[in-house]
Amino acid sequence: MFDQAQLRKGVLEGCILKIIAAEPTYGYAIAATLRESGFADLTEGTLYPLLLRLERKNLIKAEYRAGSGGPSRKYYTLTPDGTAYLQEFTAAWRDASATVSRILQDKEG
Repeated sequence: MFDQAQLRKGVLEGCILKIIAAEPTYGYAIAATLRESGFADLTEGTLYPLLLRLERKNLIKAEYRAGSGGPSRKYYTLTPDGTAYLQEFTAAWRDASATVSRILQDKEG
């Protein structure tokens, strides 16, 4: 049957960047937001390598901040390149989504 994981994998980077764009945040909070938004099967084994890849591509930067009553957390923020990438992703997603919606509507309607 249809592999939803492959579809989601293709958009996960853009979704992560959008979450980070809203405010500096850390991995566990990003995972929780993604799960609440519909990525129920997301694991840390998927998220943390993606965050590392985004950092290596200079789309996000990380810094350790003291936790409230706990250990330091690695907080992520967007870089200027990350902001540009997110804008490009958003435009591409809207275009692709509209195209697929038109096709599906024409075939179903």
